[in-house]
Amino acid sequence: MTTQYIPPEWAFEFHGHQCPFMPTGYRMSRLAMAQLGVEREPDHGFFVFPELGEAHPQTCLMDGIRFATGATYGKVLISKTFYGKLAATFYHPQQGAVRLAIKPDFIDALGRFEFFVYRKQGVQPSQIPAPVRDEIIHWVYEQSDDALFTVESRPDFQFK
Repeated sequence: MTTQYIPPEWAFEFHGHQCPFMPTGYRMSRLAMAQLGVEREPDHGFFVFPELGEAHPQTCLMDGIRFATGATYGKVLISKTFYGKLAATFYHPQQGAVRLAIKPDFIDALGRFEFFVYRKQGVQPSQIPAPVRDEIIHWVYEQSDDALFTVESRPDFQFK
């Protein structure tokens, strides 16, 4: 199955550049929310625990997570665990918890795109030609959920 969880244009504007990781975080979050049967959180009832480490280059994922879920640092609904993994646990007190992790094969496949030739040369994402950015972002949209993520129910998850 391929979900069409595509971030709105304002998400790219707020994020500051077009890259494949923000929309991946957005899609990851929307899939988790669908699994739990919850909507974007307007108040203080849905929590996210990204497992990314400090200064991890894929922290663009966290912007996608925040944009999709409404879990923000300002509302104290998101808290990094610093595990150094491309994964996050999504928790709703009444609906339970689910953990989504990005598959290594997906990350390996991303590395074959011209986008990363530029990044390895130190070119910032906003300076990469638009067709190169568009190619990798649209490829992300076309991949199946199973190709991107491992989904794991967390029935014993507790948050205090």
